[in-house]
This record gives sequence, C-alpha cells and structure tokens, in this order.
Amino acid sequence: MKINETMECLFMTESKYKRKTANERRKSIMACLKKATDPIKGNDLADEMQVSRQVIVQDISLLKAEGQKIIATSQGYLLLQKAQSHFITKIVACNHTVDETEDELTRIVTCGVTVLNVTVEHPLYGEITRSLMIRNQSDVHIFVKNLEKTGASLLSSLTDGVHLHELEAESSDQIDCAVQALKQAGYLL
Repeated sequence: MKINETMECLFMTESKYKRKTANERRKSIMACLKKATDPIKGNDLADEMQVSRQVIVQDISLLKAEGQKIIATSQGYLLLQKAQSHFITKIVACNHTVDETEDELTRIVTCGVTVLNVTVEHPLYGEITRSLMIRNQSDVHIFVKNLEKTGASLLSSLTDGVHLHELEAESSDQIDCAVQALKQAGYLL
C-alpha cells in the first residue's frame, strides 16, 4: 500500500516537483514512522520522496546511526516506540522444518500474540537476531509469500531448525495459549 493511502503523511508540502533536502527528507521519514501503525515499505517511501530506494536505505542507516530505533521487517520499516508496561514478553525455543513455519506463526498469532523477532546461535557470529513483528494472520501470509517469492533461507536453516522467538502480548493468558499451541504441535524444545 502507498503511504498516503494508509496515513496522513505527505512529503511534498509545497510542490510535488520540489525535492526536500536530505535533512528535511529524514525528518519527514521520522514523522511518518512515528505516525505509522504498520510497516512502511522502502519503495513507498522512495516513490513519495521522489528518490531511489537506495537513498531511503541510506537515510534509514543514518537515522539508525543517530540513535533512532528503526527496524527493518519483511513488511517494511517500523519505529520501535517506547515499550508499554502493560505488555508481557516471553522467549520461546523452537525447532521445526521450513514447511512448518506458517503453522508455527499461525499458532502464535491466533492467540493474539506478536512474534517480535527470531534469534539463532551461529558458531562463528554468535547470536543473530532479526525483527519479524508478525502480529496477525495477514502478516503471517505476507511473510510466507515473501519466503516463497524470494527463495531465501530462514535464519533457522543455519541451526537445523533451532531458533528463539521473542513473543509479546497484553496478557499472560495469551502467551500461555501460544506456548501451549507450540507445545501441542511439537515445536517447543
């Protein structure tokens, strides 16, 4: 989806043909990320800003270097907001095949739980963690379609399927539901 279809965040305020300076562009990116409730694709940012996707990637890198808590997910960029104290997190250790990925994620989100990230322990690099931010069945579908489309390997392929997920929910009952669903499928270690 285009940015202007999902939120009121227009980059070109004065003229559609006048580009913003790099600093103005980065301020606009931050303003949009602060307002966004869903990830924003780099291509959508590039289209709106009338620059290449590579310029957006560089802007995001510079913003991260300045200390902005921006994460790149498979669905786009998100700004990590201050954690709200009413959310509960839990780390679970899982093991499953690539073909079972959709089932694993579906079992978690069906309980109202968000999959924040995935972590594997690499023999050379140590811990590798990547953001997922999978909150619902639509996010699961997008993730699985991207996996199929790109032909990329899951991080867990580096560790024969073994990985950690950090889960987040509003209640311990939701977390317990997800843990039970994973246990029932035989995915928990």
